[in-house]
Amino acid sequence: MAIESRLELRLSQKLVLTPQLQQAIKLLQMPQLELTQTINQELTENPFLEEEISAESIENSEKEENSVIESSSDDSETPLEGLMTFTVDDYFDERSSDGRDVGYFNPGTSNHPSFEQFTSKDGDLSDHLLWQLRLTATSNQIKEIGEAIIGNIDENGYLCSSEEELSKITKFDKELVMQAIALIQSFDPSGIGARNLKECLLIQLSSLGLEGTLVEKLVKDHLADLEKKNYKPLTKIFNSTIDDIIAAVKIIEELDPKPGRNYANVSTNYIAPDVFIERSDAEYRIYLNDEGVPRLRLNGHYRRLLHNKDKLSKDEKTYLEERLRSAVWLLKSLDQRNRTIYKVTESIVKFQKEFFDKGVNYLKPLNLRDVSEDIDMHESTVSRVTSNKHLSCSQGIFSFRHFFSSALQGNNGNVSSTIVKDMIKRLVMEEDPVKPFSDLRIAEMLKQKDISIARRTVAKYREELKIPSHNKRKRYDTV
Repeated sequence: MAIESRLELRLSQKLVLTPQLQQAIKLLQMPQLELTQTINQELTENPFLEEEISAESIENSEKEENSVIESSSDDSETPLEGLMTFTVDDYFDERSSDGRDVGYFNPGTSNHPSFEQFTSKDGDLSDHLLWQLRLTATSNQIKEIGEAIIGNIDENGYLCSSEEELSKITKFDKELVMQAIALIQSFDPSGIGARNLKECLLIQLSSLGLEGTLVEKLVKDHLADLEKKNYKPLTKIFNSTIDDIIAAVKIIEELDPKPGRNYANVSTNYIAPDVFIERSDAEYRIYLNDEGVPRLRLNGHYRRLLHNKDKLSKDEKTYLEERLRSAVWLLKSLDQRNRTIYKVTESIVKFQKEFFDKGVNYLKPLNLRDVSEDIDMHESTVSRVTSNKHLSCSQGIFSFRHFFSSALQGNNGNVSSTIVKDMIKRLVMEEDPVKPFSDLRIAEMLKQKDISIARRTVAKYREELKIPSHNKRKRYDTV
């Protein structure tokens, strides 16, 4: 086949995402906290942007400034001439003459505690274990291995490294590593340093003095049966009554499967709603939450500077024009973002008005296409708006995605899957723990309420709600 080169002319259309358009898309799907961080970053980098200050804050700052000037003018004890001749040495001499601390701390000569002792720090699991290790009378080698072991314990209290790995890390014999592991496992909280759940429970039973009992035997060899609550075969294996098995199970249930979680430094993350919905008479009003979000405007000084083109070099002019275009586009993108969020929220309120009036049981099936057709926007735009955002109303704080759900067929029309999940949750909460409902039974009970649903769908919703199966929910009462 001959190889030849030739020229061809083709006409095609392509969608090109400019950097400005990419920025607008990113701003649209940002939650409030991330949006605030982005705006603050732009304020730092772009000289054309400045934060708009309200008239009230300007008035308060002027009042404070005037009060400071008035108080300084009435101060007759410290004349201006004295301040001009006042030196640093005079300052420290004055402070030391009346017995005050001059700002230095010497551990050998002063009884004042350091500032570090006043700082607040919550001790974690590692600190708690290291504190016990340092108080233990053992060899330096065991302590060195113990520090490596503590460094490989996860937040739940389990040892994540094997004995061989710890031996390679510390360069000590495996026997010393095993001794160090046994030492760490004797620390508080009980069960710490275990390699798996079985070992964790056995360590706790040993500390309770239950070695050799029925409880220990069940943990050693029959954890799978206990998980499935398959108790009747265990009565034959151990030649005991069902009451003995249940009593042993209750002791096991009192043990802590994650002994390290009580020392976890978990911070509470509060949700800041992006939209507030308030009812006024028969209508609902929508307010965008702009608290903490800087209000931007163009800097007048740089705009005037750009008009004086004769005083600017070519590079300076190019830079300022680029920054101005970037600032104007950011302001337009933020305005468009607010308008889009408002339109989507307004459409959701229109479709889900009964929910805002009466509660979660009146939530209707809704999808992104319904909203996109209602506000005449693309479905992907609605998807970006509703991701990672929340709204606050009289019913509580909800994610935007909470209002979008699939439909299940009912005798009185379609029913939202969110309502069905809530009904499943209520049925499980109200069931008899001795005879919990199976997925098939829950499906039959929902059909009695005019909701047609399959057993597999019930199982799917139950797993999404993180509800165990009926075998694992079953409880036994002693006779």
